[in-house]
Amino acid sequence: MSATTYVISEATRARFDREVAKYPAEQKQSAVMACLSIVQQEQGYVSRESEDAIAAYLGMPAIAVYEVTTFYNMYNQRQLGKFKLNVCTNLPCLLRNGQQALDHLCQKLGVEEGGTTADGLFTVQKCECLGACADAPVMLVNDRQMCSFMSHERLDELVDVLKANSNNSAKN
Repeated sequence: MSATTYVISEATRARFDREVAKYPAEQKQSAVMACLSIVQQEQGYVSRESEDAIAAYLGMPAIAVYEVTTFYNMYNQRQLGKFKLNVCTNLPCLLRNGQQALDHLCQKLGVEEGGTTADGLFTVQKCECLGACADAPVMLVNDRQMCSFMSHERLDELVDVLKANSNNSAKN
């Protein structure tokens, strides 16, 4: 076990309790995804120590929590940039320039796939199917905003808008 431990705060425990209450007592492990999401909202990613704490809270093996975290790409296992840009490179998107979109973003931002810009604003990574194959190439911003038909020009515009919004919110 790591020397660092994750302590579930009272506020976090209350949020966990609300999620667990949605399930029968013997199925409280069903709240694992909600608990992972709560931790990610609070610390920006899901650390191995927080997975262990969630496992202990839910009474399940730590490996079972880890399996959920690693299966879904919506859980960040390390600190990422303010904007997580996931570009679909599954076959339908790949055939419609998904890899070129990913490469273009990496080149524009000066990072390798999976990397984060030096200013901490952007992390660029590939992802599995986003279910919008007809709109390829597609991407997801911060696991929330779907973007379709992402030509190089549209990618450039998106990055510029995100940078501008980030600069504006920093000034306020």
